[in-house]
Amino acid sequence: MIKSLLLCVLLLTPLLGFPQQNDSLPEPLIPLEKIELLKNINITFDMRMDFQAYTFRGGDNYYNGIQFENGHTALGISGKVHERINFNFRNRFNKGGDVQTLDQLGSNIELAYLDIKIGPTLNLLVGKMTAFYGGYEYEFSNLDVLEYNDIYNNALAFVTGAGINYQISENHKLGLQVLNSRTMHYDDLYGDIVAENIQEPDWPVAVVANWRGSFFNDKIQTIYSVSHSNEVKKRGTTFITLGHKYENNNLNLMYDFHYSYEQVDTKGIVTNIVSIEQVAEDVMYIENWLRAEYRFNQKFKALLTLMTSSAYDNVKTTNDHIRTSYGMIPTLYYRPFKNTNVRFYVAYIGRYFDYPGSVEEEFGVSSYNKNDFRLGFIAPLLLL
Repeated sequence: MIKSLLLCVLLLTPLLGFPQQNDSLPEPLIPLEKIELLKNINITFDMRMDFQAYTFRGGDNYYNGIQFENGHTALGISGKVHERINFNFRNRFNKGGDVQTLDQLGSNIELAYLDIKIGPTLNLLVGKMTAFYGGYEYEFSNLDVLEYNDIYNNALAFVTGAGINYQISENHKLGLQVLNSRTMHYDDLYGDIVAENIQEPDWPVAVVANWRGSFFNDKIQTIYSVSHSNEVKKRGTTFITLGHKYENNNLNLMYDFHYSYEQVDTKGIVTNIVSIEQVAEDVMYIENWLRAEYRFNQKFKALLTLMTSSAYDNVKTTNDHIRTSYGMIPTLYYRPFKNTNVRFYVAYIGRYFDYPGSVEEEFGVSSYNKNDFRLGFIAPLLLL
């Protein structure tokens, strides 16, 4: 309906309110032969805003606060420009817009790529896109995730490169990408906090392989991935994710396992604890993530997210356990309108960060917890 009204307005605009010259009408802003293209264009505007009440307790420190926050605001444009070519663009307004030194796009530009249909089962993607990492936590947009676990909260998800999707069969799909492993040159990213033996590679590249499977009439689904990225010269990160989903009527269960071995710490969690002078090396992160969703009816849905993340340093020698974090996020959604997915929610986000006693003594840190109560809305709006 909205598209039809817009088309009418664009067609009638030359007839309304414009002076006539020489008994002829001015050219329309969009030529008539191009109007048809608008039928293949989608414009989305996504919002998540909430009211927060939070507390922090750790060692001798305590603080609390209350505030409104715009957690996610983004404008997206996608569509078909040819029978075999689609494009996708998304600008996230509450992210920094500084142009990155490696890929020459602002970090607020999350998506800017072409999806080209090479054949009936093969697609080519080129541009800035999401990496084909596995797991169901990663499948959700930031719009729908109140808080990620530690790896994806610190991972670089939107990078420039090329990838292919190959539909092996109705229930199985393979993906392969070759990407930049960063959006910035190493010196710009870390500044002076660089180990002496670290050098910039000729190409900071990442290779990502992904498999999606479906079994038992889609009741059990999987998203597995393995990737290796060359962060610096002769050193990189190996990242493995195993994602599982069970879906039956009104119940969805998802479980992810994440393993990341990093010869140079790309997540920064261990570095922030053990060193302020150089980037940590030979670190490892192991995570578990579980999400359960239950739909009571068309208007109410409840979900519970549980997660843990463990960080280790000097993996090849002493394998020091540095930190373990725990998270719990119960949420209740209310969807009052039948023809739109605008949802109101109430949620609690509880996080606890635990350091072994030896780490507390050596690095002067202490275990702490954060509690966050939220009341807000999520609005994925289709404008056109």
